[in-house]
Amino acid sequence: MTDTLIKQLLNSSRFDEWMTEHGLGWLVSERMVETVSIVIGAVIVYYLGRIFITWAIRYAIHSTAKHRSWHRKDIEKRENTLTQLIRSFWRITIIAYIAAMVASKLFYFDLSPLFASAGIIGVALGFGAQSLVKDFLAGIFIIAENQYRVGDVVDVMGASGTVERVGTRSTVLRDADGNVHYLPNGTIQHVINKTMGYSMSRFTLQLDPSTDISRAADIINETGQQLSKEKSWDKKIIEPPKFVSVGDITGRSVELIVAGKVQPSDQWAVTSEMRRRLLKEFEKQEIELAVIPTAITHKK
Repeated sequence: MTDTLIKQLLNSSRFDEWMTEHGLGWLVSERMVETVSIVIGAVIVYYLGRIFITWAIRYAIHSTAKHRSWHRKDIEKRENTLTQLIRSFWRITIIAYIAAMVASKLFYFDLSPLFASAGIIGVALGFGAQSLVKDFLAGIFIIAENQYRVGDVVDVMGASGTVERVGTRSTVLRDADGNVHYLPNGTIQHVINKTMGYSMSRFTLQLDPSTDISRAADIINETGQQLSKEKSWDKKIIEPPKFVSVGDITGRSVELIVAGKVQPSDQWAVTSEMRRRLLKEFEKQEIELAVIPTAITHKK
């Protein structure tokens, strides 16, 4: 259908005659027109497939989420991860199809011997590309087991950062300094996911040893309760940050441990806000922070 439309456009505009007169008739030959029509059709199918993939994944995940207690961020991460992975498969399939059709139609390349020897080629590739196959299968299991998703903050084999892409061969992380880490899926053996299900806002405070611990704990608990009730924070906090225990005690400081359960990826924002408010409240209530001595180096 596409090649017929292209031929009609060329005939109606006399463009094919002009090209032939100038020695470029091969560009409007039947073989070239058929090849171009295949490429155009494949591109259209590719973009229609992308739209369908996005819709199908969103529908499937939202249908599953109705029966499970998934948070909105978890749903978005699953959608982004699966969409990226399946789109990459779809893109590779279309590119392979276009390459095969161009080789067959434009260059008269006979593909039948290639298909006939596919078994031998497959065995050769199996021995020569074992690491690629390992990376591919590991990526499938990472997605299937939901170990991490796009947007998660993870520690993977010494690299820490936000997952930007989970591909067919590698996982891409970006750390806090903006550095990008490429990790082959087959080498990933241990993953720490900091944003799966829920996160913990956990930090310590170093107070003066003379501080009334009970009074300081009450201030921490009240501040956490107030923060959790505010409109801009109530959806981020699952359990308000509160005093948990006393940590190390020295002659110069006493350590208080504060912790609370928050939504995935919100632990840093909640921790920062709690520290800011506690600093202000301690100053108001005349509770002194510990003075931590710093080492002084004397130059000779």
